[in-house]
Parts: sequence; structure tokens; C-alpha cells
Amino acid sequence: MKITFLVVGRTVDKHLSALIDVYAQRLGHYVPFDMLVVPELKNTKSLTEAQQKEREGEMLLRQLRPDDFVVLLDEGGRTFRSVDFAAYLEHKQHTVPRRLVFVVGGPYGFSSAVYAAAREKLSLSSMTFSHQMVRLLFVEQLYRAFTILRGEPYHHE
Repeated sequence: MKITFLVVGRTVDKHLSALIDVYAQRLGHYVPFDMLVVPELKNTKSLTEAQQKEREGEMLLRQLRPDDFVVLLDEGGRTFRSVDFAAYLEHKQHTVPRRLVFVVGGPYGFSSAVYAAAREKLSLSSMTFSHQMVRLLFVEQLYRAFTILRGEPYHHE
């Protein structure tokens, strides 16, 4: 299984970007991992929120393959404790044949077509985070999950 992290727009804050890169590199020791970035839309002032979600959704869907297991990071998704997320990933390693794709949408969320393509939704918290900050939080949690599975000392109970 390979994990792909699909996001809309580049990470603007250089500090967040540097930390995301640190965890992405660390993840490579545990699982094949890559981060795909679809470009942020330009000239969005003339677009409604719905139009922006539709266009972003089209770009996201072009990155997906028919056999991908797609999980949206969405405020309405299932929440996990870190150890439970580790168990979830362990299960996926045995049941997802190719790519496990986690998706972060743009500032207005996902189009209905992206929701239809998803198999599951996951929430990092009941709190709201910027879609830029979610990237760092999520790659850190992925890394934490794999250290839990390996019994490494990064995570403390």
C-alpha cells in the first residue's frame, strides 16, 4: 500500500512547509508516501463558493485512480485517538491493495462529486483549522501512527 496526500494549493507559510517536509521524509521510512498538490484556482473573486468547489473538485478527481481508497479530511468525519488511528492504518495496510489517498480540499470544502468518490471521511478535531495547518497536523499524525505500530518511543501514553 502507498499513502498519497492530495491537497489543493501549495503550503504558503514556509515554516509549515518545512515541518510538513520533515514529517513526509520521516514517513518514507515506514510506508511509500507522496504529497500531490493541485494548483489553487486563480481569479476566484468572480466565482461563487459552489463554483470554486466544483472546479477544485474536478482537479482533485483527475488525480484519482479507479482503485484508490479515498478518505476525505472533513469536519463531519470520524475522529480517532492516535492509537486508534494507528490501528486503522494497520488495517488499511492489509485491505487496501494500492493507494490510500487522504484529501484536503480548499477553503470551502469539497464538491459533491468529490464526496461521491470518497469511501470514508476522517476529522482531525471538532475544532476548525486552516486547510494549510491541517496538512502539518495530518502528516504528523501519520508519522505518529507508524511509530506506534512499530513500538517506537515517539508516542507516550
